[in-house]
Amino acid sequence: MSEYFALKKFFKALNTCNTIESVENALRTLSQKDVSLNIFDESIGVEPSGTEYLNLLNSDLNMFDKFIQGEHVVIGDKNIFPILLKGQLVGCIEIPVSDVDELYNFEIAAQIVALKIDNLRLTSTISKNLEFHNAMKNIAKIIESQYELNYIIPLIGEILDTFVENHLIYIFLKQNGKMKLVWPAACLDDKITKNVPKYTKLKEFSFSKNKKTGYFPLVSENNAIGCIVTKSTLDELSTQELYYIQQLVKQTATTITRAKVYGEILKYATLDALTGFYNRRQLDERVRQEVSQAKRKNTSLCAIMADIDFFKRVNDTYGHATGDLVLKTVAKIMRGQLREYDIAARYGGEEFVILLPSTSVSEAEGVAERLRDAVNSKAIDIEKVNTKNSTKKIRVSISVGISEYDYKSSPKTLVMQADKALYKAKETGRNKVVLFDKDN
Repeated sequence: MSEYFALKKFFKALNTCNTIESVENALRTLSQKDVSLNIFDESIGVEPSGTEYLNLLNSDLNMFDKFIQGEHVVIGDKNIFPILLKGQLVGCIEIPVSDVDELYNFEIAAQIVALKIDNLRLTSTISKNLEFHNAMKNIAKIIESQYELNYIIPLIGEILDTFVENHLIYIFLKQNGKMKLVWPAACLDDKITKNVPKYTKLKEFSFSKNKKTGYFPLVSENNAIGCIVTKSTLDELSTQELYYIQQLVKQTATTITRAKVYGEILKYATLDALTGFYNRRQLDERVRQEVSQAKRKNTSLCAIMADIDFFKRVNDTYGHATGDLVLKTVAKIMRGQLREYDIAARYGGEEFVILLPSTSVSEAEGVAERLRDAVNSKAIDIEKVNTKNSTKKIRVSISVGISEYDYKSSPKTLVMQADKALYKAKETGRNKVVLFDKDN
C-alpha cells in the first residue's frame, strides 16, 4: 500500500513538471535519500550528465545488454535505472544501493519519466518551430513599416541570434563593391573579415576547416549582396540550427533587397512609413507654409516637440520589434488627441513635432498635457512581438516642449525653441510639459 501511495504522489508531482529539473524534484518524492536524474541526449535541451556510467557500461557488454533491455544495474554504491525512449538510451536514474525497498517504484518511475521526457522534447520542438514561424513573419513584416537598413539590420540580427545558440552573429553587406560589417559594431576575428569576400563568391553556405564558422551568402537575383556569418563559441551548428539559419538567410536577403528598392521610392514620399505622420522633409515644408499663413492671417502658431522617455531602454530590454510597436502606439494616441488640421510629424527616432495653427500658448499647453496624460495612461500590449520576455504590457511616458512663433524670427526657430523646451523637460525630470522661455 505504501508503494501505491508513493507512486501516486510521484505521478501527481510529475504532472506539473515542465523542465528536466522539476522532473528530478518529482523523483525525490519516491525516496528520502539521494536521487539523481542524468540525461545523456543533448537534443532534449540540457547539458549531458552522468555520462561516466556510459563508459563503465560499454566496458561490460553483459551489463550493457541488461541495461538497454530496461533492467537496473549496480555500479559502485548506486542502483542505476535506464531511461529508454523508443528503444534509445537517453538517460538514467541513480539511487543509493541501500534503497532496496524502493527498486520497484523506480523501475516504474523510469518508464514514466521516459514518456515525460518525450513530451517535454516534443513541446520544446513545437514551441521552437512556432517561434521560428513567427520570426519569419516578423522579418517579412519589417519592410511594411521600415525601409532604413540601419533600423532593419539590428532587428534581423536579434532574430537570428534567437535561433543560433552559442554562436556569434555577424552581418555583412556589399557597399561600393566591398563587403562591410554592418552588425554588430565590430568583429574581432580578422579571419572572418578576410574570408567573407571569398566565401560569398560561392553563393551557397560554407564552413571553415574546423566547422566552427559558417558563411551564409545573402543572394538576390543570383548576386551576393551580403553575408551572414556564424561563429561558434562552443559547438558546431546543429542540424536544426542549420535549417533555421538557411531559411532566415533567404528571407533576410529578400527583405534587404526590397528595403533598398522601397528606400529609393520613399525618398520622395511625404509620410513616415512607421507612424503615418509626416516625415522630416515634409515637416520643414509645412513649417514654412504655416508660418506664412499665420503671418498673412495674423494668427498665432505653436509647436510641440515630444520625446518618448527612456526609449533606448525599451529597445535594449524588449527588442526593436517592441520599440517599433511603442512608436506606432504613441503616434496613434497622439493623433487621437489632435484636431484634423493639426500637423503631426515624426522628427526622427522617438521624437515627434506637432504644429498647432491658430492656437495660443495656453491652449497649446492644454493640448500638450492631454498628450502626455494619454500616453502615460496607456498600457501597451507587447506580448505578440515580445515572446521571449515574460512582460506582457509596458507603459511609457513622454516629455514635451512648447514654443510660440515669433513674427520677428525665422520659421525654423519655431521648432528649435520647442526642442530647447523639450530638453529642459527631460533635464528636469521627464514626463512633463515645459514652455520655451527665452530668458532661461
